[in-house]
Amino acid sequence: MAWNSYKLGHSTLPGLQRTDSASADSGTLSVGGLTKAIRTMLESAFTEVVVEGELSNFVNHRSGHRYFTLKDADAQIGGVFWKSRSLNFTPKDGMKVVCRGRITVYPPQGKYQLDVFQMRPSGIGDLQQAYEELYARLEAEGLFDESRKRPIPRFPKTIGIVTSADGAALQDILSVLRRRYPVVRVVVRAAAVQGVGAELDVARAIREFNLVGMSTPQPPPRTEVGEYVGLAPNVAPDVLIVGRGGGSLEDLWAFNEEAVARAIYASKIPVISAVGHEVDFTIADFVADLRAPTPTAAAELATPDAGELISVLDSVRSGITRLMRQEIRQLQRDVVSSSDPRSLASAISNAIDTRRERMNAEILSATRSVVHNLERKRLLLERDSAKLSAMNPDRVLERGFTALETPEGEVIPRLNQLLERGEKAGILVFADGRITVRFD
Repeated sequence: MAWNSYKLGHSTLPGLQRTDSASADSGTLSVGGLTKAIRTMLESAFTEVVVEGELSNFVNHRSGHRYFTLKDADAQIGGVFWKSRSLNFTPKDGMKVVCRGRITVYPPQGKYQLDVFQMRPSGIGDLQQAYEELYARLEAEGLFDESRKRPIPRFPKTIGIVTSADGAALQDILSVLRRRYPVVRVVVRAAAVQGVGAELDVARAIREFNLVGMSTPQPPPRTEVGEYVGLAPNVAPDVLIVGRGGGSLEDLWAFNEEAVARAIYASKIPVISAVGHEVDFTIADFVADLRAPTPTAAAELATPDAGELISVLDSVRSGITRLMRQEIRQLQRDVVSSSDPRSLASAISNAIDTRRERMNAEILSATRSVVHNLERKRLLLERDSAKLSAMNPDRVLERGFTALETPEGEVIPRLNQLLERGEKAGILVFADGRITVRFD
């Protein structure tokens, strides 16, 4: 019997071929060829699977890769989790987990295995432990710091929403927005919010919103609240609402994953987390700029109440109208008063009296200023006169001093000067007279 391919049902397995050493009639396959065919079939048939089971033989290899066995009461399968993929918890033997990955074949050993993309605990206790471990690590890194959180815009023009397109949470949010602030533009990015891998979709949606508007801004198209608008290029939201409705701890687990936490932390757009009910707290709540207890509350926190704004505007308008009417009535009274000759004469007389009083006050002030300046000048003059009087030579002579002069009247302060000139006579000057003296 000879064959060129092996058929399973109506499908031909690709990759099956005869060995070079075998005859065409024998159809003998090499081990590698058979394994390659099986690998191609399995990997194409199981590109993505979600499997729940118990961990055993877990090994955290020094290379950083993790190897383990996933089993239940009926079967087991080997698994590998490469070091390039992050874990939010510490896997241990006996722990029940949910894994998302693909089926592959390891040719050297001829074994099929689960190539895991993501892993999370399955039991409530294990989930709580994973939650606490991730919380402690992210808190130590500063992702929860209040100082880095930004205020939510008071009057947003565009709101981005990341949630399930089929969930009640979206309808609740849109209903509140229609009622409170119908002028706002809403952009919805539908995302999976439950199940293994949902966190990647939520994180991707947040990043996509942050990539919007990186180029030259364009005016957003006019839309009504509640209309599903795709991510419009060049139109970035002013705030993001990220969340879902209530559920069990497993249902909300996507918002306890590190991928979502880091996407919120890296967001340039302020984020409001709206996950579950008021009693539900997720990692996303602590990283977000604002935590809303419910999706409905998130819509209220993201927008002002149009009804309240209208009331405030009406109150301001009424106040302005009242003031304008009062001013008009006063002007009317002024006009009527001005048209009466007696009132006009009285007004003119009052104005003249007021101006006269103001002028008299200015004259009095100027007079006082002049008198003050004159007195100050007089005191300065007396002081300078006293200084000059003290420096008068005659006053010095009156105190008993004398001065020596040449016959020509030049004052000689030192005797040497007189001797150097060869003078034989000089004049002594006293306060009450002068005498001539000769020098030997």
